[in-house]
Amino acid sequence: MPLLPLYGHTVLRTRFDDAIRRDALPGSLLLHGPLGVGKQRLALWLGQRLLCSGSDPKPCGTCQHCRYALAGTHPDLHWFFPRPRPKDSDASPAKIADDFREAIGERTKTGVYAPPAPEEGIYISTVRAMVQSASMAPAIAERKVYVLGDAERMVLREGAEEAAGPFLKLLEEPSAKTTLILTTSEPGALIPTIRSRLLAVRVAPLGSADVDAVLAEPAMQAAIAEAGGPKKLDEQRRVANGAPGALVAGGEWADAIARARRMLDAASNGDRREQARTALLQGSAKARGAFSTSLDALTTLLHESIRASTERGNERGATAAAKALDVVEAAKFRATGNVNPQLITSELLRQLERLIA
Repeated sequence: MPLLPLYGHTVLRTRFDDAIRRDALPGSLLLHGPLGVGKQRLALWLGQRLLCSGSDPKPCGTCQHCRYALAGTHPDLHWFFPRPRPKDSDASPAKIADDFREAIGERTKTGVYAPPAPEEGIYISTVRAMVQSASMAPAIAERKVYVLGDAERMVLREGAEEAAGPFLKLLEEPSAKTTLILTTSEPGALIPTIRSRLLAVRVAPLGSADVDAVLAEPAMQAAIAEAGGPKKLDEQRRVANGAPGALVAGGEWADAIARARRMLDAASNGDRREQARTALLQGSAKARGAFSTSLDALTTLLHESIRASTERGNERGATAAAKALDVVEAAKFRATGNVNPQLITSELLRQLERLIA
């Protein structure tokens, strides 16, 4: 089965299409946004658009390049994402290619997949394979496209400068026939040397009609059920909050909701000691790579608070929650930079306390 259709993100797709037509698309991009909004699917669509040889509007969906791209088998559209640590730390590019061929096959069986397990990463052997592949000519297209999903999981600190150096150079100076697209829900977790070499593009949550279209896909409903997500459509819409992929995140999203509830409780209780403990947790090893997801979960909880307050006729509560949303959005923006999550959380909790305590 091919990948699920891409729903929404019309403005970004138009923007990318225009840049391609003007030959103005940057060679290295970073698509960042909340967990579950379809960043990797959008990146793969962009790869398909770059490779398409059919008629307008592109991607046509019917040419050889489009068919291969949709099936996850195009030899010039390379899709990398976190995988279990290889038993052989010096695995050959051929072995890495075989592993990803199998992994992509698993993802395209239904077109829906859960986030990678916490212990999975993008390890040095994968980076080496990617760099080596990028040095070769395209197989059947006029160019090559690399999609690197969950890029914050990249491990470039294992004493492998022979991989890190060439990869950073590839990001900074991709060839005219190579496009690199990294995606992340945690832009602040990317090391600065990587982030500084990319043009960042925010991928916003989907509108309600596009969320409904995603939820109408049978494969999506099957994946939500497997992840133990909400059964009723109204509940799915509410929990998704513009990011339907979060419904198949299982424990990762549940943990984020729990962290967000703790933030709200600490702020509303006015307990400065609890606020300090909550802020410190954001910098722990366990929470690393999950801070932005916690902020997304906090947004979901505040939307629920606005809805509940409105239904009860509590205008003051709804207004306070709406103002709190603005504060959280500002924290999300700060989280995209090289800022300590503990400091962001500490200031956020003080601001929330003034609004909702």
